[in-house]
Amino acid sequence: MRLSKMAVAVLGVAVLAASTMAQAKDASEFKMGFSVPQLANPWFVGVKLGMEKACKELGIQCISIDAQYRVDKQVSDIENMINDKYDAIFCTAIDANALLDTYNDAKKAGIVTGSIAQTVPNSNLIYGMDEYNYGQAIGTQAMQWAKEKLGCKGKVALITQDNVEAVKRRGDGIEDAVKKGCPTMQIVARQAGDNPENGMKIIEAVLQQHPDLNLVIGSNDSGGIGGYQAMVANDKVGDDRAVFSGDATAEALAIIKDPESIYRGTVDLFPFKGGYESAKIMYEMATKGIPADPKKVFLPYVPVPKADVLSGKYKPAY
Repeated sequence: MRLSKMAVAVLGVAVLAASTMAQAKDASEFKMGFSVPQLANPWFVGVKLGMEKACKELGIQCISIDAQYRVDKQVSDIENMINDKYDAIFCTAIDANALLDTYNDAKKAGIVTGSIAQTVPNSNLIYGMDEYNYGQAIGTQAMQWAKEKLGCKGKVALITQDNVEAVKRRGDGIEDAVKKGCPTMQIVARQAGDNPENGMKIIEAVLQQHPDLNLVIGSNDSGGIGGYQAMVANDKVGDDRAVFSGDATAEALAIIKDPESIYRGTVDLFPFKGGYESAKIMYEMATKGIPADPKKVFLPYVPVPKADVLSGKYKPAY
């Protein structure tokens, strides 16, 4: 019996649909990868934990790989994920330009791409932030304390992330906030130190020349914690000393929660929320269709002064 053209068309659609369903992966076979610049940085651990919670809820596999702040390793790690046929890949870029071609390769292979904080422009998901404004939020909170406790006098050292091109603007935001809020304060150092070890080394060296250092401002909690440890180790404590930073990591909040500590504030950039939502969004893209244009989301940030931590007003996400 000869089929009509309409019947042939319907049959063709049915075969195609059946074929697509046959090729669809079970959730347990779905693989998502996160390329982390450095797992020594607690903020990235927060993103990782958020991603892992989402993946557990979705019943999918996920893995995080530490790039150890090496551009070549991050590129290689993502290339390996592409070769291993991951379904979704996201990262925080050490050098966004170095990942453009790699992300194009991933997209050609049908892999959903995403990036968070320091983003890659050709990602399917861009979970971004305004680095300069974030730096200003960190610096402004520190200057509010400096006005009240120091009368805008004294010395301040900045622990930045100028070793990462995309994060230099955060340091600029902090520095400009200091100059605007307390122009009479002396900035005695601005050096890159994005983990506790480097932050400690920087402040120990600064204290050799400036033992009267009053204030340490870190562009992230990781470097700030190192600065705090150096201040305490050198007995630079008291009402006229302070450390401020950004990210509101569990490690920093634990120190801030000590009423006697000179760690007086941070800014929440919601890493757990970012990791959790990124995983959910990319899974939806992979299973329901990748949009023609990138989906753009922005990380929120909220100042977290010591008083809010001590009173319980601030509730950490993880």
